[in-house]
Amino acid sequence: MGRYRAGVARGIVLVSTGGTRTALAAYESLAVADRAAPAVEVRRSARRRRTVSAYRDGDVTVVLIPARFSKAEERRWVAEMLARLQARDQRRERGPRRSDEALLGRARHLAATVLDGRVRPESVRWVSNMAARWGSCTPADRSIRVSERLRDMPGWVLDYVLVHELVHLQVPGHGPDFWALVGRYPRADRARGYLEGVAAAARLEWPEVDPGVAPA
Repeated sequence: MGRYRAGVARGIVLVSTGGTRTALAAYESLAVADRAAPAVEVRRSARRRRTVSAYRDGDVTVVLIPARFSKAEERRWVAEMLARLQARDQRRERGPRRSDEALLGRARHLAATVLDGRVRPESVRWVSNMAARWGSCTPADRSIRVSERLRDMPGWVLDYVLVHELVHLQVPGHGPDFWALVGRYPRADRARGYLEGVAAAARLEWPEVDPGVAPA
């Protein structure tokens, strides 16, 4: 396995490690003064034909690409995926994603503005052990738990899940009364479609994109 770290101010440093793996680091757009450039490991796969994925493995970013990619395509997509991961990390530092307290504040805001103050949650927190659901709640103590996977999704999707669970604090089941209240959230249908698409794709790595569409 090839890994490389360098504090280079500009450009990409490419080091051949043999086989189908390459290590590369120090892309100009991510270089920051007095900060070590990110270590990147690129893995090529003959079975991967259309998608590009990236994830963190400790202090190393692993980028998975099709084996057919040229060196130029590799450089372009490594830069794109590094930028996507950086944007994700920045989103996590803002708004309700940054802490349980901020998430509770967002839920209470939605309860007041979307549900006219019908419910008031006492506890809302991020959880990492929720694999089959996006959220859950306990009406008895007015607590809500939200899957960590939603940290990386659009804010309007997170809001929908919060509204969904807020309504459950008052209305059990998924009958007409429940959906009438959830439907007060303006983007409810769009958010449900988004989550259904994510569930159908069942991708385990993020971000994953189709290289048929060039990065902006």
